Amino acid sequence: MKLYNTLTNKKETFVPIEEGKVKMYVCGPTVYNYFHIGNARPFIIFDVLRRYFEYVGYQVDYVQNFTDVDDKIIKKANEEAAPPQQIADRFIQEYYKDADALGVKRASVHPKVSENIDAIIDLIKSLEEKGLAYNIDGNVYYRVKRFKGYGKLSKQSLEDLESGARVEICGEKEDPLDFALWKKHRPGEPSWESPWGPGRPGWHIECSAMSCRYLGETIDIHGGGQDLIFPHHENEIAQSEGAHEKKFANYWIHNGYININNEKMSKSKGNFFTVRDIAKEVDLEVVRMFMLSAHYRSPVNFSRDLLMQSKAALERLYNARSNMVYLLDHSRGSEESDESWSRVLDSCREDFKAAMDDDINTADALAVIFDLVREANTRLTRDSSPKDIKASLDIFDELTDVLGLVDKKEELIEQDIEDLIQKRQDARKNRDFKMADKIRDELKEKGIVLEDTREGVKWKKIN
Repeated sequence: MKLYNTLTNKKETFVPIEEGKVKMYVCGPTVYNYFHIGNARPFIIFDVLRRYFEYVGYQVDYVQNFTDVDDKIIKKANEEAAPPQQIADRFIQEYYKDADALGVKRASVHPKVSENIDAIIDLIKSLEEKGLAYNIDGNVYYRVKRFKGYGKLSKQSLEDLESGARVEICGEKEDPLDFALWKKHRPGEPSWESPWGPGRPGWHIECSAMSCRYLGETIDIHGGGQDLIFPHHENEIAQSEGAHEKKFANYWIHNGYININNEKMSKSKGNFFTVRDIAKEVDLEVVRMFMLSAHYRSPVNFSRDLLMQSKAALERLYNARSNMVYLLDHSRGSEESDESWSRVLDSCREDFKAAMDDDINTADALAVIFDLVREANTRLTRDSSPKDIKASLDIFDELTDVLGLVDKKEELIEQDIEDLIQKRQDARKNRDFKMADKIRDELKEKGIVLEDTREGVKWKKIN
């Protein structure tokens, strides 16, 4: 398996620290509002990476944090005249609702900043003891120039950074490049006691502290959006490697940006969409399908037309599965398997794994699944062996499950549909055509279209 490592700017063969295990840390949301479509991409991509590791036999320790102490949360709390932690806790629950709808599995651990203050303080103390951090009147800063190799992830020199517009100027710091590890308490803000007085953590230190606490000083994979490379992940490296004097993460993986209708997403442009907004129009599994239709490192353009294309593609998968379930239930073929079909299925599995082993190429992996669907639609009939139909359904479920698509809970609905179809058939036999038409219309309203064929009544979803 090869993964593109941002640290080296090349694909590298994945070799875990410990055989059979993967330690992965992925930056989670700052919980002050519903998360937007850009946030959804890393949540989905790293969920798929985690699923694939588990599929090929790894035990995955997957940590995704919640930033529940932050300026944006404090601002939201002031706007609503509510405690900051109440705001954070509310939007953590809202995150789970949207992430669940996107098919994102819960992490092994979802640590919160507010529950890891002791670990953060201990890490800052370690940096201070090594001369990498200094206290000025209750504010603690990291000495960037004391850490050799700063800029190695973002490929920026200290000279470039010093002259860059992104450098925050602060009069009390020793150097403009230095960044905050601990912020002195200000009225109206949450605070904790520390060796430097009451205050709260800076943004970057939380991930270094929580990654170490839950996964150890060196991890296999650190992931997040491309926008986090600098300064967040660069600063994490400086903190973690400065404190522990060993490599922080062996592989740094970053997903590409999302544009909206070929423009950068921005509230001022009116093209800012939360996942909750999109859920009003389509099932969020469609968003997942959209995200997986392109390689994770490529920039993608999000538009309603492209979303509808993903919706249609997802419906093809659901319809293909429904057809296989129907054929399995109504098979009249012999028990003898077709060896040539078994070879087709084996080839699909190998092609799928080859795509995923090539830097998680979900676009090519999806293409393999659609090839399987096309072959199954062409070759499988009621006269096919039930063993072949069952094998086809099993591999379809196996591969779509790795991608988190075609939620198996749909089966709970299928029985209701089959029951209504049977009632319609009974009505037609009894020449109660009014009732039969009523049932057909009822199903159509639910997005189910019936097709009377020589092999019986088939149905498919249209929305």
